[in-house]
Amino acid sequence: MAGNWKMYKTPAETAAFFEAFRPLVAAAGHCEIVICPPFIDLAAAVDSARGTSIRVGAQNLYWAKEGAFTGEVSGPMIRAGGATYVIVGHSERRQYFSETDEMVLRRTEAALEAGLTPIVCVGELLEHRESGRTEAVLCEQCSKGITLLNERQFPKIVIAYEPVWAIGTGKTATPQIAAEAHAVIRGEMSKRYGSGAAADVRILYGGSVKPDNVKSLMAQDQIDGVLVGGASLDAKSFATIVNYTS
Repeated sequence: MAGNWKMYKTPAETAAFFEAFRPLVAAAGHCEIVICPPFIDLAAAVDSARGTSIRVGAQNLYWAKEGAFTGEVSGPMIRAGGATYVIVGHSERRQYFSETDEMVLRRTEAALEAGLTPIVCVGELLEHRESGRTEAVLCEQCSKGITLLNERQFPKIVIAYEPVWAIGTGKTATPQIAAEAHAVIRGEMSKRYGSGAAADVRILYGGSVKPDNVKSLMAQDQIDGVLVGGASLDAKSFATIVNYTS
């Protein structure tokens, strides 16, 4: 159960969130909890999560280890700061910052080299879904951005399916639509890495996940978890999502 805070919260607000959140999920042993705050909040999040099972991740990384790349942050820097996860290829990075599948692959490889677990995002635009191209788009994103990983790298990633038309819009893919997309992605992984590896990889759903729809989404066999945006900014809301089985 992962939370993507996007460009919200200061370090002080991050500490306050964890103060409220920690006791609410202290008994949550059924899942892995990951929170991905902005870079400026990583230190506060790592400090606040110390001694708990909550993992901290970044929202992006650059593929070079160091160098004259003003404004960028590398995988080794993120790892040295105590984070263990990183989101790669989020739809907003693709949409607003022109990230390509090739760039997503380079970032994923850099994350793995730094010892981070990348949450690699794929998903279609509304125009793709309305024109019946969802499967083709997902297969292309997988073939260019994921399945070029080797057999040693692949088991170390997490995949997130994010229909772009459901990100921050209040629209949510029905559990059936989400499960069908997850099945397409898992099918592509099976072709490349075998059915066992495809069954083992965790595929998260992201797109307007809220406390009132998480249970129906998680009831789908193909959905292994969720990548939560706005609802992860509130401690009680995100705790309700994490504790959906309780």
